[in-house]
Amino acid sequence: MDGNCIDGRKSTDGIRLKIIGYGEDALTFWALKQQVSKILNEFQDKPAPSNCLVFYRPSFGRRSRKGSSIFGEFDAIIVSSKNVYLIESKWGNLGQSKENRLVLRREQTLRHQIFSWYLTHWDEKYRGHWGNFVEEHQDDFKREFKSDEKTMPQKGKLLATNLEYVLTKSVEYCRTITYHNIKNVLLFFHSNKKKMKPQVEIRGAFTMIPIDYSEEVEGNFVTLFGKEDA
Repeated sequence: MDGNCIDGRKSTDGIRLKIIGYGEDALTFWALKQQVSKILNEFQDKPAPSNCLVFYRPSFGRRSRKGSSIFGEFDAIIVSSKNVYLIESKWGNLGQSKENRLVLRREQTLRHQIFSWYLTHWDEKYRGHWGNFVEEHQDDFKREFKSDEKTMPQKGKLLATNLEYVLTKSVEYCRTITYHNIKNVLLFFHSNKKKMKPQVEIRGAFTMIPIDYSEEVEGNFVTLFGKEDA
């Protein structure tokens, strides 16, 4: 279970508010604040993190299923001028790795495939014209994801609005997007204090990036705001 704690004893105006989080979501948020350079360096991507765009837990519907257009939530998306990083997070404390192998579910890998398709087919000319985008590409989309019976959301749907926004902002930061510069990333959070071994096999075209959080937690909780921000 994920959760957080808000300590308002120092101030009520939020300036010195201390926010403490627990679990995979909190660790992901902490990594987006403190570890973006580490993620970029894994791919020899050198822009300053301040020049990147970060989406935290962008939602494209809950519970992907056959016959629908929804395909779930990423833990994060990072967009630099060079690459687009589609991120899943796993917390080693949850014991999800068995025999040193971490296997992502089909719905997770499918999410990356679907959004990569959208990224490589999107163009700025479709901004404000989602209906035209669907009309021109829906046959290709259905062929690509025939076995999963996926569809494209129609104009006016919340999913269409979310997709259009994220796609448009992504191409503003990364002007050329192909399958080559879309990177599927698994952040594996582990604690060396527990003598964990983060060498994990991943099925699928993912790059695993181990992140040691042992120096950042107190009692398994991580400070999101309040330590360096106060």
